[in-house]
Amino acid sequence: MGNFLAGKVVAVTGAGRGIGRAVARAAAAEGAKVVVNDYGVSVDGASPTSEVAEAVVKEIEAAGGEAVAVADDISTMAGGQRVVDVALASYGRLDGVVCVAGILRERMLFNMSEEEWDPVLATHLKGTFTVFRAASAVMRRQRSGTLIGFTSGNHQGSVSQANYSAAKGGIISLVRSAALGLHKYGVTANAVAPVARTRMSANVPTELTEIGEPEDVAALVTYLLSGSAAEQGITGQVYTIAGPKIAVWAQPRELRSVYGEGSWTPERIAEVLPGSVGVDPMPMLSQLLAMEAAARAGSRPNAQ
Repeated sequence: MGNFLAGKVVAVTGAGRGIGRAVARAAAAEGAKVVVNDYGVSVDGASPTSEVAEAVVKEIEAAGGEAVAVADDISTMAGGQRVVDVALASYGRLDGVVCVAGILRERMLFNMSEEEWDPVLATHLKGTFTVFRAASAVMRRQRSGTLIGFTSGNHQGSVSQANYSAAKGGIISLVRSAALGLHKYGVTANAVAPVARTRMSANVPTELTEIGEPEDVAALVTYLLSGSAAEQGITGQVYTIAGPKIAVWAQPRELRSVYGEGSWTPERIAEVLPGSVGVDPMPMLSQLLAMEAAARAGSRPNAQ
């Protein structure tokens, strides 16, 4: 047992398996009391069971830590509030929340149904909001705390995961909004975009050249939950961790601009925009074209 998070209370959603489980176990190993939340569903969000969260609690307790299980569905406001309420009832405070819970329902955009769109947005994006909303009220009163959302490199876009990519992009904007809105209360908010071997990454159709284990991600999250990270003023950031690599994503910003005289017309924009404003190349599109070329050549494409 370490003491990196000694005295802290941390709630982790999606903590029954994979990265969430690794985060919960790592936080407990560093001295935190942990609320283990998992609705206990399959990758596509079906067949919930409370046994998944309870199993992780038993693992933590067997290792000498303290934890409590919450099997509620955090895609509902009541479920997100329940996670926070259990933390307060069990341990009297809440110092950090880590929202890992997510599902996949893949389909090309032109074939995607409402039943494939809504649950993915509800679990990832709304599920992060419900927990952030309930936790931020507590942390505002405490004037301390950390919110951590989980995004993905696919926030840049995806071929057959428009729902997932939209949710992950939304989480980044939610995290940045939380960082701005809660800064004066001493609360930080950050996002993690992991690349790790989990049941959700198992079906990625490319060979990932940079990938790690859930425990690598857990180490980064543990640091971000710590007082050390808060003292360094780390907030509003998006970090990727992929095995030995840690990277920070750029903040959104304008690249180039041009000012016209008078009102714009389509004709004037056609003259000015291509040469003076131009485009920002889309890395994912270049990667996709390379993958398609590799597939045509009969080889398995690589992805960074």
